[in-house]
Amino acid sequence: MATNITTRPKTNKASNSWLSKLTKSPRKIVAPFVAIFVFALIWQLMTSGENPNLPSPITAIKETWNPYIINPFFDNGGTDKGLFWQILASLQRVAIGFSLAAIVGIALGVLIGANSLMYDALDPLFQVLRTIPPLAWLPISLAALRQSDPSAIFVIFITAIWPIIINTTVGVQQIPQDYRNVSRVLQLSKTEYFFNILIPSAVPYIFTGLRIGIGLSWLAIVAAEMLVGGVGIGFFIWDAYNSSRLSQIILALIYVGVVGLILDRLVGFVASLVVPADQNK
Repeated sequence: MATNITTRPKTNKASNSWLSKLTKSPRKIVAPFVAIFVFALIWQLMTSGENPNLPSPITAIKETWNPYIINPFFDNGGTDKGLFWQILASLQRVAIGFSLAAIVGIALGVLIGANSLMYDALDPLFQVLRTIPPLAWLPISLAALRQSDPSAIFVIFITAIWPIIINTTVGVQQIPQDYRNVSRVLQLSKTEYFFNILIPSAVPYIFTGLRIGIGLSWLAIVAAEMLVGGVGIGFFIWDAYNSSRLSQIILALIYVGVVGLILDRLVGFVASLVVPADQNK
């Protein structure tokens, strides 16, 4: 009897599918640019009167052109830095917090999903904790850690960990019974079962949790930095608001949206390489 669970044919279709779609359908390139142009045109018309509450696109570009657009790498010391350094500082915090959340969340998700007693004990607690807004954790973290950077990282960690735990738990619980039966027939050890059956079966769910988690992490860091201060895109937005520099806020929001999209697509791209093609549909 020959049974093969872990070996799946490798294919580069997942990694090249986006390129083939773009070449076959130019509409996917043209349509977004048309939508952006229409949006900017409507925005320009709505803010073209005298003393508008918000700057128009043209005004925002003029007011932020030098140095924020043409020189995002300037560094005058303190918090007076270009948007590249502001984004980089935020990404560093997200990288630490999200990485910790991924490690702990996947480990807990596997443990809870594989053990019904642990699931019954911890699932109600996790369901309560995950509904707490991210910024509600900030006063607790500041009181416990006494420093702004670790507090912001903790907020990211506690925000991203719940979708990772929940999706990993569901993935472990959804392992097909046929796979479990085959493991018994082959008398696989716990280690072999873990690496050859459990992880490959749960990995699509794990990456779903990771993708949700990275998006929530980016949302949380922007909000947290508004309160903890220091270099970071969140504090940059808050400082610009306090100084009534609305054009800088608009430019920063564009940066935030673009970086958030890149982070989401990056995790999705890694998932397309890791998740088998027959499970990534």
